[in-house]
Amino acid sequence: MPHPDTLPNVTHRLVPSSAGRIHLAEQGSGPLVLLVHGFPESWYSWRRQLPALAAAGYRAVAVDVRGYGRSSRPEAVEAYRAVELVADNVAVVEALGETSAVIVGHDWGATIAAHSALLRPDVFRAVGLLSVPYTPPGGPRPSEVFAGMGGEEEFYVPYFQEPGRAEREIEPDVRGWLAGFYAALSADTMPAPGAPDPHFVTPGKTLRDRFPAGRLPSWLSEADLDAYAAEFERTGLTGALNRYRCMDRDWEDLQSFAGAPVTQPSLFLGGALDASTTWLADAIEAYPTTLPGLRGSHLLEGCGHWIQQERPDEVNHHLTTWLADLPD
Repeated sequence: MPHPDTLPNVTHRLVPSSAGRIHLAEQGSGPLVLLVHGFPESWYSWRRQLPALAAAGYRAVAVDVRGYGRSSRPEAVEAYRAVELVADNVAVVEALGETSAVIVGHDWGATIAAHSALLRPDVFRAVGLLSVPYTPPGGPRPSEVFAGMGGEEEFYVPYFQEPGRAEREIEPDVRGWLAGFYAALSADTMPAPGAPDPHFVTPGKTLRDRFPAGRLPSWLSEADLDAYAAEFERTGLTGALNRYRCMDRDWEDLQSFAGAPVTQPSLFLGGALDASTTWLADAIEAYPTTLPGLRGSHLLEGCGHWIQQERPDEVNHHLTTWLADLPD
């Protein structure tokens, strides 16, 4: 894979937002498709979708979410609330001279995309969700839910939520940590059934203690890992981790949307081996109520969490087929 800044026909630019600026990578022309990455990634996680969407007649734009890459990194934790990230997506659409877009997200980006569609249906006319199913706002306070998970072990979300704690684990060896994290959730390198679950932390240990070691997932080259690591070595992880630290704030901000469905045309793609789809199977089953505009829901057999990188051809096929069938 060439250096990220030299990918063929990809244009980079910075556009204004309330955070300061958002970096994006753009390819193609036509209806706008906004691509939103998850943790711990960047616009680069869409490197195999940008050319496919452009070839299919779309203006594909992959952003660095605020706190990541070359986008601004506000200091305040509350600057990473869902409502702020939705506002960033709207700002990108406007800065590109458009009035509407299809939004597609992976991992945290799926939640951000769903909230963008929910809060701003006037801007986001359709939504694609990868790996993380849509669950409407509401229910118990997130911190109370996560505190009850794992018994003596600690779930990774509270671990990430404590300021500075995960940074102390990750930042001394960003590249090695990322390699282990990506491997832990990839189909071809994830721990075998019955092995300690990498989503939990043993008391007195780190999350990394449960990562597999020794080889990269088949989708991740050394150059790809270098590209991800270089950004986080430059920026640190606090901006990215602040998304986890805003979950209770989101719960409060979105109370007026409790139980609300996303009604625009939608698509869900998940990996059958991904904990996000197995743990949240009930959310997928609830789609007739929560995603009444759903036009396709596909679980890819033998696929893990990094779906658009593990299975780019299948994901591109599903995305372009769905996009072609959307109303103008």
